[in-house]
This record gives sequence, C-alpha cells and structure tokens, in this order.
Amino acid sequence: MKRSICMFMASAIILSILLTSCGGASQAATTIKIGATLCLTGIQAPLDEPALKGAQLAVDEINKKGGVLGKKLELINLDGKSDPVTVGNNAVQLVQEGVVAIIAPSDFDFGGPASREAQKAGIVGISPAASSPLYGSKSLGDKQFTMSMWNTTMGAAAAQDASDQGWKNAYVVTDDFIQYTKDLGEYFTKAWENGGGTVVYQEKYTQGAGDFSAQLARMKALPTQPDFYYISSYMPDLGLIIRTMREAGINAPIMGGDSYDDPGLFQALGPQYGNDIIFATHTWVSPDTSPQMAEFLKAYEAKFGGPPEAMWAATGWDVVNILVGAMQKAGSTDGAAMAKAMEDNSWDLLTGKLTWENAAKGHETHKQAAMVKLASGKPEFIGWLLPTSQPAP
Repeated sequence: MKRSICMFMASAIILSILLTSCGGASQAATTIKIGATLCLTGIQAPLDEPALKGAQLAVDEINKKGGVLGKKLELINLDGKSDPVTVGNNAVQLVQEGVVAIIAPSDFDFGGPASREAQKAGIVGISPAASSPLYGSKSLGDKQFTMSMWNTTMGAAAAQDASDQGWKNAYVVTDDFIQYTKDLGEYFTKAWENGGGTVVYQEKYTQGAGDFSAQLARMKALPTQPDFYYISSYMPDLGLIIRTMREAGINAPIMGGDSYDDPGLFQALGPQYGNDIIFATHTWVSPDTSPQMAEFLKAYEAKFGGPPEAMWAATGWDVVNILVGAMQKAGSTDGAAMAKAMEDNSWDLLTGKLTWENAAKGHETHKQAAMVKLASGKPEFIGWLLPTSQPAP
C-alpha cells in the first residue's frame, strides 16, 4: 500500500513538472521578452520612471496591432534603484529569464553594467538617453547602443546657440560626480572655445555637497560678469545652484543639458528664478511637434489618465519601437542581426531623426537637439538645432 502511494505521488510530481514545462514552453513560443532595469527609486528615477511608462505604452500599442514576428511582447522591468551593482545583477537575472534585449538606465555610470551583461549574453542593450560618448560599442561592445545624442552634440548645440546670440564670454561649472556631467562640461567647453568663445573661469562642484557658497564667492569676485553661465549638473543640486545664484543677484543667462528637462527643476525655481535658462534636450512634447507625437500623447492620456509628467516618457516609447523595428528588419530576435539592423537604418522617432555609425565607429549617434528655454518657470520650445561642428569624442 505504501509503495502504491509513493508511486502515485511520484507520478503526480512528474506530471506536474511536465505540465509546467509545457506551459512555460508554450508561453515562450508566443511571447518575446524585452528586459529593462530602469530605476524607479533614487537619483535616476526622474529620468527612468517616465521612460518606463513610455516603454510600457509602446508595448501595449504594438500588442494591439498584433505584436512582432507573430508574437506578443512582454516587458519585464527590475528596479535598478540608482545603484550600478543592482543594475548589473538585474541584467544577469533578465538574461536568465530569456529576454532578447535589455533597456538600460539613462546614464553611463548607472546603465553601463546592464549593457555589459547584455553584451556577454550576445543580445542588444540600449539606453534611452545616456549621452556620454563612452556609451557605445567601443566601451561596451558591438551590440550596445544609446538612443541619445552624445554630449559632443549636446554641448556643441548650446555653444552654437550662445554664439548665435552674440555672447562671447562663458563661466563653466562642472559637477564631477558622474561621467555625464563631466563629459558635458568638457565638450561644451571645447565646442565653445573651438568656435572662438572665451571661458573666463572653470568651476567644479560635486553633487550632494549642498553648499555652493565658495563657487558663488568666486563668481561675485569677477571684475566683469560673463555673458552667460554654463552649468553641467543635475537635480537635486542643480536647483540649489541656480537658486543660490539668482538669490545673490546673478541674473545672467544660464545654459545646460538634458538634465534640466525635469519638472522638479521647474518647480524648484518657480516663476521667480526660472527665467533666462536655456538647455539642449531630446524632444518637445506637444501635439503640434509631429503627427507621431500627437498619436503618442493621445494613447498616453488614454492609458495613464493625463499627459506625460516629463519628456523622458517619449524616450521609453522610442526605445521599444527601435527594438521592435530592428526585429522586423532582421526577421529575428538574434542579437547580431538586430544590431546590424539598428546600424543600417535611419529611425524617425518622437525624439527626432536618428542614425548610428557602425560598431567600428563606436555607434556614435547623429541626432538633432531640441532647444528649450524657461520663462517664469515654464518651458518653451525654441527649435531643433544640429550643430554645424562639434568636438571629437
């Protein structure tokens, strides 16, 4: 009797394993998994959380139209927690779960570990908005991309805009905490000086210091104030820096990069301090930007009950559509074939037209910058700008 019960239980366990295995195989046969380790907590969350919403929306809309390669998409995000180690570990787990590509955080320091694991696994890794020239094939591998313009373009766009306004002298503040801000300050300075501009002083700041008094004293001590200030930093300290300057009576224009495109900064500055601030970013979110943008905004409001909280939602939408487009053009989810398709085609996106150089040239992006200014604490679109020249990466 005991032997019969044991045999029955063993048979049941085997049957259960077989059913589970068949179910898993069936699901794998009908879905294509895209992994993501976008940060929903910590310092990266203001960029990555909206991007995740945009990515989720893109997956929903693509699935409504039948999916890709005859299968539905599944997006799996594991919170990177603004920690490079967590991001890397998440990427390992996603690879084990069978994803065909990984969407990495929008920064080289935080996103790089995910792309390194994607490269090891032979799959495409892509960041929605990491702008350091290090985010490409030379540093991370031949299947790794960023959708963002590099800081060479972002810095040069600001330099050209300042030159077009007739400005001659700049004061540069560079936050040295992460690669993004270090690169951006460096490439703006090179582009500005290459174009004939003068840098009257180069200042350093470290995110998290919470005290801008020493830098402010040097600014105030200048015998003649510069035409404008270029500040390569990000929130939350970016808001502190600008408010400190404005409260001290420094009212010259301030310029910067895409980290300025943050509703948290607009709120921190408000109508009193949010004036004469110009920055280069990825797109302008408005129905009149393009028919594609109008479609995106309509779908976004239907899903989330309101407009995007930040521009970064558009970057998430674009990343998913690039990956799906690469699968369609390659006719498969093979990493090498997808990477080749990404290199060989141009992409018409919410964030502008994009082409990549091949892997031997680092997967450098060619893309316009959207120039935006703050007036009374509210962003206003200036226009698209592709700099006529830019420093070498």
